[in-house]
Amino acid sequence: MNKDDESGGHPRPRSDSTAEHNPGDQPQGGGKPRRAGEGGGLLMGRPFGVPVYVAPSWFLVAALITWVFGDQIERVLPELGNLRYLVSLFFAVAFYASVLVHELAHTIAALRFKLPVRRIQLQFFGGVSEIEKETETPGREFVLAFVGPLLSLVLAGVFYAALHAVEPGTVPGVLVAGLMVSNLIVAVFNLLPGLPLDGGRMLRAVVWKITGKPMSGTIAAAWIGRALAVAVLIGLPLITHTGILGNDSGDIGGMETVTDALLAAILAAIIWTGAGNSLRMARLREHLPELRARALTRRAVPVAADTPLSEGLRRANEAGARALVVVDGQGEPTAIVREAAIVGVPQHRRPWVAVGGLAQDLAEGMRIPAELAGEPLLDRLRSHPATEYLVTEETGAVYGVLSTADVERAFVQAMARKSD
Repeated sequence: MNKDDESGGHPRPRSDSTAEHNPGDQPQGGGKPRRAGEGGGLLMGRPFGVPVYVAPSWFLVAALITWVFGDQIERVLPELGNLRYLVSLFFAVAFYASVLVHELAHTIAALRFKLPVRRIQLQFFGGVSEIEKETETPGREFVLAFVGPLLSLVLAGVFYAALHAVEPGTVPGVLVAGLMVSNLIVAVFNLLPGLPLDGGRMLRAVVWKITGKPMSGTIAAAWIGRALAVAVLIGLPLITHTGILGNDSGDIGGMETVTDALLAAILAAIIWTGAGNSLRMARLREHLPELRARALTRRAVPVAADTPLSEGLRRANEAGARALVVVDGQGEPTAIVREAAIVGVPQHRRPWVAVGGLAQDLAEGMRIPAELAGEPLLDRLRSHPATEYLVTEETGAVYGVLSTADVERAFVQAMARKSD
């Protein structure tokens, strides 16, 4: 899947390929923007300049694969004894290497389309390529989603061809056969037409192309994704138990049945949640143009650095302003008085505290055009983190001060709002 976030490995919960990709690293649910790689897990490398992380949950699924595949190996190669678990661990690592190839396909395609990729993360049920922006056309969306399953199909074909070069019933034969089947399952599963799977993004692209509305594509693919989640929850244990996947139902014990049901429930929850997140982020993106710097800016009054805080606040109250900007002798803004610093000064001390001591100097990126809006506005805030920004007109005149707290509140309101 790419996360925009989709993942390429088993059901890689993806966030909807292009960062449904969250419009970048923007605060989800009103939180502050995350730094790239934050909470990503163990850094393994940077292919094509994109960091690859292994999440702690990967070690859990690697242990599960080692246990389950080890039992399968025992049926074919009972003479291995406990060494079967070492072979099984090698399979788990090789399988996730295949997942990484799947994700790299999404990443390379995104980079060719000039879409920034925050990171690749290998996690519990596969991988996620976190792409920070939406594709501009449905055609690119389709290609970006399709390349992952395509690479998994190619890998399955390569391992199928390799079967002719190894002897059946041997360790290499079991490993090659297992990797062929697992990559085929990854490809087929991710081609299912529901978000957050790659097939869901492909369906989204098709509906987008037909209707001309990306939101229509997202709604269709998200609801089909939820239907798939229900089908997985109910159908996967039934398929396993009835032997459709090649198991003899008579050999299936109670613990195996419980394990199948648990894995189906986890997988269904991931798909359901991913579909819901995709739909929520799409609805949010519809409202992003409403996030306008001009509309969110607080009116400010200019004050000299040596002005007592009490005097500065008095002037602001008289002018109906909610922010203070420090200016030099020529009236040029040099700093913004931080709201948090003002709150921290007790009332009785404010006549003796100069605003200059509570101000943050204007650094690069802290000046924002008043007409900046939507995703470009969020991009600017992410690239130059600060608590307040100076908002200016095209002429360079000061319009006011933009607080990230106000932007986050507006962000939360946009996410909570139902689409019309």
